[in-house]
Amino acid sequence: MSRGVGRILSILAIGLIFVLCIGSGVLIGAFSVALKNMPALEDFEYRPIEATRIYDVNNKLIARLYIENRVWVPLSEIPTELQDAVIAVEDSKFREHHGVDFLGILRAFLVDIREGRIVQGGSTITQQLAKNAFLTHERTWARKLQELLYAIQLERTYTKDQILELYLNEVYFFPGQAVYGVEAAAQGYFGKSVRDLNLPESALLGGVIRNAYLYSPTQHPEAAKTRRAVVLKRMALVGYISEEEAASAMETPLGVIEPRPSKQVAPYFVNYVRDKLISKYGHETVYKGGLKIYTTLDLRLQNLANQTLLSNLPEGNKDSKGLTQPQAAMIVLDTREGYIRAMVGGRGEDEFNRSVMSFRQPGSAFKPFVYTAALQAGYTPATILDDSPIEYVIPGQAEPWAPVNNDKTFRGPVPLRKALEDSINVPSVKLLDQVGISNAIKVAKSMGITSLVESGRLNDMNLSLVLGGLTRGVAPLEMATAYAIFANQGIKAEPIAILRVEDANGNVLERNTPKRQVVLDEQTAYIMTDMLRGVIARGTGRSANIGRPAAGKTGTTTEYTNAWFVGFTPELVTCVWIGNDEQQKPMVYGGTRIGSGKAARIWGAYMKEALKSMPVSEFPVPSGVVFTKICTESGILASESCPNVTTDVFIEGTEPRQLCYLHTRIAEVDVCVESGQLAGKNCPPDKIEKRSYLVSSGLRLLPDGTITTGESIPRVTCKVHTWWTTDSHSDRSQEAPEPAEKPVESRDLHEDSPN
Repeated sequence: MSRGVGRILSILAIGLIFVLCIGSGVLIGAFSVALKNMPALEDFEYRPIEATRIYDVNNKLIARLYIENRVWVPLSEIPTELQDAVIAVEDSKFREHHGVDFLGILRAFLVDIREGRIVQGGSTITQQLAKNAFLTHERTWARKLQELLYAIQLERTYTKDQILELYLNEVYFFPGQAVYGVEAAAQGYFGKSVRDLNLPESALLGGVIRNAYLYSPTQHPEAAKTRRAVVLKRMALVGYISEEEAASAMETPLGVIEPRPSKQVAPYFVNYVRDKLISKYGHETVYKGGLKIYTTLDLRLQNLANQTLLSNLPEGNKDSKGLTQPQAAMIVLDTREGYIRAMVGGRGEDEFNRSVMSFRQPGSAFKPFVYTAALQAGYTPATILDDSPIEYVIPGQAEPWAPVNNDKTFRGPVPLRKALEDSINVPSVKLLDQVGISNAIKVAKSMGITSLVESGRLNDMNLSLVLGGLTRGVAPLEMATAYAIFANQGIKAEPIAILRVEDANGNVLERNTPKRQVVLDEQTAYIMTDMLRGVIARGTGRSANIGRPAAGKTGTTTEYTNAWFVGFTPELVTCVWIGNDEQQKPMVYGGTRIGSGKAARIWGAYMKEALKSMPVSEFPVPSGVVFTKICTESGILASESCPNVTTDVFIEGTEPRQLCYLHTRIAEVDVCVESGQLAGKNCPPDKIEKRSYLVSSGLRLLPDGTITTGESIPRVTCKVHTWWTTDSHSDRSQEAPEPAEKPVESRDLHEDSPN
């Protein structure tokens, strides 16, 4: 060898050593950095991102909240065929190596050198898990080195079965829908749990892992079928299945289902629950923590609410925001516990939840709070109110305010019950004036109405309160909560949506039980319920009649901008609201105005179907109430002469004791107070008293209108003051003649009564 060639070889050798030294230094440096950034073995714990699942009251899945839609399943629930398929096609030596397959890495390295870029990874299942769980997906040598080191650490921390379980729950399966893990993939592709997959389905899922988009059976079925065949052949080659089993599975149709629409059955309720969870646990925990949320929703009642409400609304028109008007809301509560059974917050075109977030004018649906205050003040259903014109001077207004009735007529004297049943405005305004605005507001607030304004330039401290002309309005959820108090014997139950929250390991994070508070005495609650039953039986809410005990109230605002019906049975309370989002526009569609009658019909259609499988039940009658026959014209005790008589309910002690002065015939007679008999001509004038008796029964009627049960009309003349008792010189042995019965005088008070 010449000296020149030797010199060249020496230079090359020195250069090679220099390059190797530099390369080794870089490698050692990268290795050191990777080691430094790795967690300690005792801190090395994989925490998967798992979807939060929301269930209804019957443990039916309502929705998942996720960034990665993943439902964790243990390895014991994953079919052996699926485990074998994944191992065969992704890492056939999985059970043998310690996290890294160096021969596989060498083969991939040579391919990458030839291509001049990273094309093949040569990664084991453990390395893929390390990449998916802890690292990025960038194709660099530094990331590959980290992947190798993390894989070794995983093998030191977990068993092979644990690593395989983690991997099968981590891997990405469904392009465009963030579906991760074999359970969510089985549900998405086949509509069933992973535990129920057969061999062809398992092989198909095993093949999708390599490239979820390219081998998607819904988007590229032929490519998916070819990939499944590759997996089956590989399973036969490594001995997991026979050649015959592989051939048979290859001929099986893919069996995938059509992609399910992502539309939720209860989007407004889900968002309501989601917001509560995020405010308490934070966004990361809710969307990544795999929580299990058990709620009060009843999917049957929810689906019925969606169908009934939306199918009965007019087609409407699109507004400037692209939303169909009118909108609507429905909220359904369990009357006793306050459980939210159904929630519809609109037509489903946006996320604005009108059942909770929309405060609208309630119209006459607010009247029951004022009438409740009246009962507490001593009024009764039979109290006569005056329906006649009246004007009120309003400070700051030039003209007095004159309330009017919807039909523009006046009825004169009307019982309080009828004023509520027929929703008559003028006597209701007068009632509020007599009861006091502050007292009515106090009752409404105690029943759960939080939006009343009591101060400031614009406030609710005025007589239009009883007509529902509020400064802010009310939300359907609050109205339903308040009305439920009548059905629940005066007990307020706070609305509950979430029963229990569990973490991914089944630990209970919170458990909610009904929160109850007595806000009305049960007698007042029952009498209000009875009057609201009359609204459906005879009044403005007859469209809501469902053929079983039910009570409720209509509400329509001026210019038909809002329509309400809030009603209840002993089991459920349901609030229906219809209105335009832009409150200035009246609801006139197809030439027809939409009012509370429409809301009542929707309520009736829903409640009849919702309760059809439940036995008919009555509102329980509490102690301390009495039922009394009264004259509907006078509002007091009916006599046999009253033409219109009804039985009404009263708090014991408030029932009328005076007999009807309009129709009762009475007899006025002179009675000797000493004998209690008819006064005779010999009775001293100072012993004679004019007394009144009922002609029909003969019982005495006292001056205050009450009836005595122990004294009846006398029929004979006084035998104490006779001619022989008044004449001391008379012959008292002589028998006195039998006195003649004195005729009585009678009169009809209907003719003589004062105005």
